[in-house]
Amino acid sequence: MDARDRVRSGKLVRSVKAVGTARGLRSLRAAWQRRRSDAVGLPRRGPELARVPGPVIGADPEPGGGVVRFARSSLRVRVTAGGAVFCGWDGAEPEPSYALAHGCPEVDERAVLEPDTVGGWRVVSERVTVVVSRTGAVEVRTPGGVPLRRDLPPRWWEPAAAAPGPEGEGRMPEAAGHGPEGCPRWPAGEGARWQQRSEVAADARFFGLGGRSSGPRLRDGRYRLWNTDPGGAFRPGDDPLSLTVPIQLVVADAGTHLVFHDNSWDGAVTLREGEEGEGSGHDRPGRCRLRMEGGPLRYWVIVGTPARVLHGWAALTGSPAVPPAWALGHHHARWGFGDAEEVRRVVAGYRERGLPLSALHLDIDHFAGHRVFTVDSGRFPDLPALAAELRTEGVRLVSIVDPAVKAEPGDAVYDSGSAADVFVRDARGLEVRGEVWPGESVFPDFTDPRARKWWGALYAERLAQGFSGVWHDMNEPAAFGAFGGTTLPRSARHALEGRGGDHREAHNVYGLAMARAGYEGLRELRPQERPFLFSRAGWAGLQRYGGSWSGDVATGWPGLRASLALVLGLGLSGVPYSGPDIGGFTGSPSPELYLRWFQLGAYLPLFRTHSALTAGRREPWEFGPRVLESAAAALRERQRLQPYFITLAQLAARTGAPYVRPVWWRSPKDRALRDCEDAFLLGDALLVAPVLEEGAERRTVRLPRGRWYDTVTGVPYEGPGQVVLDAPLSRIPVLARAGSVVPVTGADGGLELEVWAPVAGRKGGGGVLVEDRGDGWERTEVVRFTTRLRAGEVRVEREDGAAVDHPVRVRGLR
Repeated sequence: MDARDRVRSGKLVRSVKAVGTARGLRSLRAAWQRRRSDAVGLPRRGPELARVPGPVIGADPEPGGGVVRFARSSLRVRVTAGGAVFCGWDGAEPEPSYALAHGCPEVDERAVLEPDTVGGWRVVSERVTVVVSRTGAVEVRTPGGVPLRRDLPPRWWEPAAAAPGPEGEGRMPEAAGHGPEGCPRWPAGEGARWQQRSEVAADARFFGLGGRSSGPRLRDGRYRLWNTDPGGAFRPGDDPLSLTVPIQLVVADAGTHLVFHDNSWDGAVTLREGEEGEGSGHDRPGRCRLRMEGGPLRYWVIVGTPARVLHGWAALTGSPAVPPAWALGHHHARWGFGDAEEVRRVVAGYRERGLPLSALHLDIDHFAGHRVFTVDSGRFPDLPALAAELRTEGVRLVSIVDPAVKAEPGDAVYDSGSAADVFVRDARGLEVRGEVWPGESVFPDFTDPRARKWWGALYAERLAQGFSGVWHDMNEPAAFGAFGGTTLPRSARHALEGRGGDHREAHNVYGLAMARAGYEGLRELRPQERPFLFSRAGWAGLQRYGGSWSGDVATGWPGLRASLALVLGLGLSGVPYSGPDIGGFTGSPSPELYLRWFQLGAYLPLFRTHSALTAGRREPWEFGPRVLESAAAALRERQRLQPYFITLAQLAARTGAPYVRPVWWRSPKDRALRDCEDAFLLGDALLVAPVLEEGAERRTVRLPRGRWYDTVTGVPYEGPGQVVLDAPLSRIPVLARAGSVVPVTGADGGLELEVWAPVAGRKGGGGVLVEDRGDGWERTEVVRFTTRLRAGEVRVEREDGAAVDHPVRVRGLR
């Protein structure tokens, strides 16, 4: 038993205490069966030989780029009309792909493949230049020729029986075939591992890779690409977590670029930041090493400003789904609501104290025996009536949905799924079973379109029960196990859209495909409403169907800091709607910790309290009158900013820009800002500086360039630089950018434009308003405003010349 297995065994011991000895013993049995299945269903790894591309032997132009041929491989380089660069080795094409929203994008017909001066080739386009060396190194440059990224020649490890001799000679196996260019096409799927090393500028900083608890800036270290239930709760430094995405956002003085390796297999990214020489001129570049256990070596690169890069990412992988307006309010959840009467008491507690509440979430305990798509009628005798009752108070019900289906004849979901043959099977054709909350369970194969259609129709039961939205949990997929991993056997067979394959390829896209099934099912069942869905696990493209949340973050000040890192990291990975479990999932937070977490959550897209069955409660009034008063103020401010959050949601769908952005978003060349991780921008207008340390009532805030106003005191501060601001227990510092226009809810309940005075003698500012008058698919209008200060008066105008038809309140003018 290795170190990882010992850790997993320790988690099992804790899980046995939590869920009972019988379940723990069944988990041991499931883990043993998983290992036996893999021993039978996976090929044994024998002797391997390494391969590199070898010397260049020619090239063939194609629309948008071309194919560069090497002695032992080939590389296709293609520039799209939107400026994204595709690189595919060994005949890899952009499709099939779970990431691409609309298939392979159109190529840039003006991009041309031409010889380079040092024996290689290059593809030149308006937005980017790609230089391929004679040995297979790939360099991405700005249009001005500044290098952004250099990928060294890749290396493959292949079974010795399939590999040629050391000089690239020898008979190819029949299964390998040849690519259309006459180069050997080597088998990539059956155990062909590969590695790619890359170099970036010495000053570059790495971001992305999905949800990471230590970040959002990714320090030196190894990051695994394998969606994983951390088991119980996670803390900063725990890796991997539930949602991994092989996307790196690299920010440097020379420019910003995004690289996405479209490969869902298990792998790891190892990062090393560079070092700049002090006066010597000798800089050590930043380095990245990506190792994958199989699958194609193909990737996309997008260059530009951070806003342009994320826009390009959304164009490639799909626009973020717009949540219904109510989902941008406050949500309250708990694993452990006893019955319908307790739900009523909690909602009444919010109402009686004048606290806004938009949604209440029911966890697995509302199911009958933890079985998905059921209701415990003893504790919730008339759930539709309860949902209708809460709806009259403006509170929606949201249901948890787990993928595991109890493997029990007579269970309606199991019987219908078995009849449709939609469950994952092993190499022998038997249903894969694992121990999950309902007991011994089976798992739908969401990579099969038939399974997605079947699963999506099951949401009719949730809608009939009165639920307005769903949250997907345990969909890494997770199963209880003592060792060897807490998921399905790697040998488990999947449809993979008809191509066929095993869990090594399907694992990371399982949660993504489940989200697709739920989203498409809800759209079909209730086409007049935008679905509300968020998921613990996912992959590139999850934003098309909904958002995510932090998963089970541990209660504590480190967990609070990790919450912010996760939301920022997910936003830079293309998932703009997310948030943490306020107060942490486990334990009982102190009143101070709870309040600071609550204040942070009020400025995050998904604003939800949640806790475990054995944890302390999370209602604001449970922490004393002082906390209640301050939490109420945070709730009222969130409600006041509702039009701004609605606008940010609509803009995210149009541009891919996250609601929550790092402070360097508009100033990526400011190195001090690139290292700032304890504050964030909410849209372009607001800078939020949460309190992340115990006992702090003042904190240092690093400001981007320009004038910033304290939104409570109105005091202006000049950036770039640092300021020290008061952060009493009653609030956290929030600053507004001079010249910005923030749509808010006015005192009369109507929409109002809050304008922060521009600076005399400087270029004015502006803002955007998108009104969402419903939760359907009505067309929305983007209204842009400009502001300027003239003769001591602030003027606000619409860019289209129309009259400003909302009240304007100017702040910061002295």
